Amino acid sequence: MSLSNGRPYLAIPGPSVMPDRVLRAMHRAAPNIYEGALHDLTRDVVADLKRVALTDAHVAIYIANGHGGWEAANANIFSRGDHALAILTGRFGLGWALSAEAMGVQVQRIDFGRQSPADPDRIEAALRADTDRRIKAVTLTHVDTASSVRNDIAAVRAAIDAAGHPALLAVDAIASLGCDPLKMDDWGIDVLVAASQKGLMTPPGLAFVWFSARAREVTRGADLRTPYWDWGPRATPAQYYQYFAGTAPTHHIYGLAEALKMLVHEEGLPAAWARHATLARAVWAAFEAWGQGGDIALNIADPAFRGTSVTAARIGDGGAGRLRRWCEEEAGVTLGIGLGMAEPTDPAYGDFLRVAHMGHVNAHMTLGVLSVMEAGMRALNVPHGDGALAAAAGVVAGGYSISGLH
Repeated sequence: MSLSNGRPYLAIPGPSVMPDRVLRAMHRAAPNIYEGALHDLTRDVVADLKRVALTDAHVAIYIANGHGGWEAANANIFSRGDHALAILTGRFGLGWALSAEAMGVQVQRIDFGRQSPADPDRIEAALRADTDRRIKAVTLTHVDTASSVRNDIAAVRAAIDAAGHPALLAVDAIASLGCDPLKMDDWGIDVLVAASQKGLMTPPGLAFVWFSARAREVTRGADLRTPYWDWGPRATPAQYYQYFAGTAPTHHIYGLAEALKMLVHEEGLPAAWARHATLARAVWAAFEAWGQGGDIALNIADPAFRGTSVTAARIGDGGAGRLRRWCEEEAGVTLGIGLGMAEPTDPAYGDFLRVAHMGHVNAHMTLGVLSVMEAGMRALNVPHGDGALAAAAGVVAGGYSISGLH
């Protein structure tokens, strides 16, 4: 007997759960792309994209995933042979660095491992050592989707300023935008990259790059820029087709407009941030209880440096892999793989998983995932501590704190 029949649930860190309203908005005939309502809607989307990033900066929209967003940023920031300082705190900081290297950028890496945030002092020291001021930009993730570590972006900006270095600050917010507090202008971010399929609750297929007036000026002569990736016409188009360097992604625009309406205008960013924080704390409380009686631990020890959109965790002796399979096959819940924590050929690969709580997610979804996980642990005889579900319910009820967070 299987209990997986019924509506399946994806608790993976992207693509996230798509609201029915977003899907309905997309379910329509193709529009006129030459004039009329679509043009007005696109202008509204651009305005809301600035609102969700809390910025007055320009924004360019690309028909791409997050990797395309990296390439768009690289193409506009760098010329071949330019230098970048890449801050690695997990798989996706490395991915952006590899993308830049493949395009001809000279990348200096500072690797903080898979369980720690970036240390601003080390970044400042690296920039001070760059006496020739060759480093064009510092790149890092806000929340690394693989490790779930959250970096203090304002502190990194302060480190750049303390070093007196002119490097741009370029941030990947693919896993955090709409989930964790993010303030592009207040934090001094010059270039911001995001995508549609996580906190923005829209199917994969759109990438976004916001860039400040300073970034536009500093990178004006970048020779990696090509007609398609050029952010200039996309951000300030003279004609509608320039928003997308060709035919518009019409149905993604419809979906994104609805998602941004829900997030920015109806719920509001502060409420969305608070919802994600509470759901994240519920997941953390459950794992901490499970860990009291088994080889189970959260990947990031300090809750101050955990992203609130996804939680990476370890269940030893292959328990994470066995639990993922059980949850999907027997209960209809799909958990995320331990991406980047170990290679698939490594025996430890089966020790890691991720639980996503990003975007269109509420209390009953998250508590349901945790209940299924505990049922799976019992079915598989995975050693674990008691009280996890009560602890998670306590967070949702407002009567539980974890390591000083409320």
